[in-house]
This record gives sequence, structure tokens and C-alpha cells, in this order.
Amino acid sequence: MSHILVVEDDDQFREMIRAVLEQAGYEVRIAEDGEKALRLLRQQAADLVVTDIVMPNKEGLETIIELRKSFCEVKIIGISGAGGEGPRSYLRMAERLGADRTFTKPLHLPQFLDAVRELSA
Repeated sequence: MSHILVVEDDDQFREMIRAVLEQAGYEVRIAEDGEKALRLLRQQAADLVVTDIVMPNKEGLETIIELRKSFCEVKIIGISGAGGEGPRSYLRMAERLGADRTFTKPLHLPQFLDAVRELSA
């Protein structure tokens, strides 16, 4: 069973992603920001990290940089719902920093789950 860490500051969105992933058969842990995510990863590895980009404390781009330095084998999906042109520019930067896939919110769940299956295999 693949282990997935979901990093998202919006409680409802975080719980929705957790429910979808658990229903698909994944073991899921959650974190509200990048600081907590990195602490959790030091305790137990994950196969995949799904991280929001815009968050308080350690935001998603910083988290991706740290993941690539300290957990270079982990796969990363970046997600963003920042208004206007924001999501696309944040997600392009996330890809440059090492995200394997990126998605804008609201998520298209079939495409998202396809990416999760591919990256966590």
C-alpha cells in the first residue's frame, strides 16, 4: 500500500482529498503546512506528497525545495487555487522546483487519481 502525505491548509479540502485517497486504497497522513509535513516525513517516509502551494508558515514552494533536498526520492504533486493567473504561475514554478505533476483547484478527480496511481506505483 502506498503512503501519501497531503499538505493543505484548508480543512475541508484537506479532508476531501484524504477521503478520496483512502477510498482509492491509499494510506494517508495529513499536515496543515510544510513545517508539519517535513516533521511527519522525518518520522515516516511517504511515497507521494500532495502539497498546496499557498499556505501559512512554510508554503508549498518552500516545501518542494526542502523535499527535493532532504527527501529526493519522494514524488510530489503541487496544487493551487490562488485567484486569477496565480495558480498557473505558482504551478509552473512548482514544476521548475521539482514537482512531478501539478493541478489547479478545483481538482478534476479522475485526472488527479490517475496521476496519484502513476506516481505512487
